Amino acid sequence: MTLPVAVLVSGSGSNLQAILDRIEAGRIDARITAVLSNRADAQGLVRAAAHGIPALALPHGDYPDRTAYDAALLAAVRQSGAEAVVLAGFMRILGPDFVAAYRDRILNIHPALLPSFPGVRGPADAAAYGVAIAGATVHFVDEKMDNGPIVIQAAVPARPDDDAAALAARILAFEHRIYPQALAWLASGRLTLDGRKTRLAPAAIPPADMADAGPCLVNPPLEQGF
Repeated sequence: MTLPVAVLVSGSGSNLQAILDRIEAGRIDARITAVLSNRADAQGLVRAAAHGIPALALPHGDYPDRTAYDAALLAAVRQSGAEAVVLAGFMRILGPDFVAAYRDRILNIHPALLPSFPGVRGPADAAAYGVAIAGATVHFVDEKMDNGPIVIQAAVPARPDDDAAALAARILAFEHRIYPQALAWLASGRLTLDGRKTRLAPAAIPPADMADAGPCLVNPPLEQGF
């Protein structure tokens, strides 16, 4: 059964676009019911409208506190009919009531190899630290920031002359591959949680050809079409 999903964005929505492209190509058995943002000027809302998807701005400054904002956001997600939630660059921490309502059905992507470099400065912190390997992580969301069980990670080289922008761009190319893959696994019911570990059920899908990807490591491996 096709999974109805709400997507929350705060900025450009490039990961939203990567997901839309895979849905429209028939690679993800999901339907985006709404795209919501805490910023009225988020480009992700424009992307949604271009695909005929309901797009709604809920500026957090319009609400007296975090609890009131989360309640409004949760009501809008529920009203859309979503059964899962994807955070695609949503720069707000979801409160416990929201997380509880969609427990084990909220995905987030973070531009670092968690648990290293959580927070909003992931690539900048990694570049400043001088790491040799950087990357991205898709994980389930819990009540703590960048903390939930990991679904998939992609590792890429970090170079001594990288600044935050250069490293972030290299990471972003793999965000656009691993996030749609993670959603496809969720939509097909292949993900189960065992404490902090995410189990992926096997499927008769060949691995993706990574010959043109450059130096990288993705685990679990990407499948064809991602």
